[in-house]
This record gives sequence, C-alpha cells and structure tokens, in this order.
Amino acid sequence: MRPSLRLRQLEALKAVSDHGSMTRAAQELGISQPAVSRLLADLSTGLGFDLFDRRQGRLALTQEARVMMPDINRLLEMMTHISDLGRNLTERKAGHLRIACLPGFATSHLPGVLARFLADRPGVTATLEPDRPERILEWIIGEQYDCGITDGFDGHPAVDSETVAIRSVCILPAGHRLLARDRISPADLHEVPLIHTRRDSTFFRELSEAFAAEGAAMTPIVETRQFTAACEMVAARVGVSVVSELDAAGYGGAGLDYRPFVPGVPHRLALVRPVHKRPSMVTLEFMDMFRESLRPFEVLPVQTQA
Repeated sequence: MRPSLRLRQLEALKAVSDHGSMTRAAQELGISQPAVSRLLADLSTGLGFDLFDRRQGRLALTQEARVMMPDINRLLEMMTHISDLGRNLTERKAGHLRIACLPGFATSHLPGVLARFLADRPGVTATLEPDRPERILEWIIGEQYDCGITDGFDGHPAVDSETVAIRSVCILPAGHRLLARDRISPADLHEVPLIHTRRDSTFFRELSEAFAAEGAAMTPIVETRQFTAACEMVAARVGVSVVSELDAAGYGGAGLDYRPFVPGVPHRLALVRPVHKRPSMVTLEFMDMFRESLRPFEVLPVQTQA
C-alpha cells in the first residue's frame, strides 16, 4: 500500500513549481533545502513517478505533476480558507447567528445592537426572526435558533434563560397635561383611555393590580401584544399607555414623551438559548452585548443599609 500524502509535501511541490528552485522554495517555507528535497523525494515515491525535470538550470514539472497541480492548488487554497475561518471563529469574526425575538424588538432596540455587533465582525451573518413568545420557545427547545429574546417565560428544562426586569414608564402624546408631572401613578390615569398589553400577560395583571391598589379605574381602549404598537397609537393621540422604557426610548421626539410610572411594574424580558446545543463563541458574545445594552433600562435592586 502506498504511503498517504502529507500536506507539507504538497506545499513543497507548489513552492518549487512556483519558483523553479529548491533554495527559493525552502526560503518561502521556512525550512532547509535538504528538508524540501526529502519532502519531494517521499512524495515522488508515494505517487510512483518523478515530479521534476531540470531544464536550463530550473526545475520544471513533469507532465504527470502538471496534471495534478490544479487539484493541489485548489486543496491548498481550501486549507488556507479553513485555517482563516478557524482563526476568525476563534476571534469571533465569523459564523452565522440565528436570533428569535419578540416582534417589537425586530423594529426597535435589537436592530441597533445587532448592527453594532456585525460592524466589527465582517465575516458574521445573522438571521433575525420575530414571532410570539410561544413560537420562540418552540424554536429554542427544538434548537432551531441560537438564542431568543422573549417574555412570559416560566422555565423549561431544555432552555437556559436569564430574566431581566426593565423599568416601566407612562407614555403620553406630545403636549398632554400629565407631562407637567415628574412621575405618573395609576391615580393620575383614572378613567384616562388606556392602550394596554394583552389581558393574559403577567404585565397586564400586575398593572391591573396597581390600579386596583389605588382605587383607580382602568379605562381600556385598545389591547395590543406589542409595546411598539402602543407607542405608535399614543403618538397618534389614541390614548396613553404604560410600556417598557426600552420601547419608549426609541420613540422619544416622535410625537410622544414619557414619565416614570409608579409603583414600578417591570417588564420581564427573558434571554434564552438551548441547553443541549453548545453555543458558539459568536452567540455568547452577542448575548453578552445585548445583555449589556439593557443595563440603562434595568430595574436596579433595592439597596439595604446594614
């Protein structure tokens, strides 16, 4: 059985073919001239034919070697590509990132974070898929996406998650009388037309409890799943709303303004990924960057005095 070919032998063959000289090939490869000679002698033995003829003081490929060179060149180019790709993956500059998210995030906070992330990683591509929380959970459990941004997550053994509590604010149309206040309470919104999230959400339940605790009457006018839709309707003067500050911040100066809502009713975001799928370094770095982007809007823990 013939000995298997080695990559270094093929590199030596290409170097001598390019330069027509053992000496210059050795300089390119960073090895001695005898080492190049041994590599080529072993390759010739393994293949069963001569590789070079000497013509006018230069080494020229034999007919058999010339037939092989296109395939050898393609192989060496592919090996270089694989080496570069591996280095880029290690340095988090290459790969593909699949992100599932809430629909509102696909048009508000997330695109800016993703744009900054990709700007420093020209070899990285991404898929961004918005859908409802139930669908995002299915995708993550099925390992169809690398990570997800959702809410209303109650835990699942196949999902690794981190919950981040985001401050809530009351958003109001430009010029609204309540903008004279530093903060807005349920009592301030007594019988004011309210655009709110779906009634089966934790956020709506806690908001209702806050109104009930102050004896304020909630006056629903529009129910919507997305905070971004609520922002659009408030800007159109349909009513007021209580939403995540993360979403409200993206609409500042677009026909609405906002004030802190007290008592705090946080919007709980869940950053999720599959437990049994080993995350790529690109995925982990993106999740770290997105998590960091939430800090300016995060509910801070209450500091207790010793």
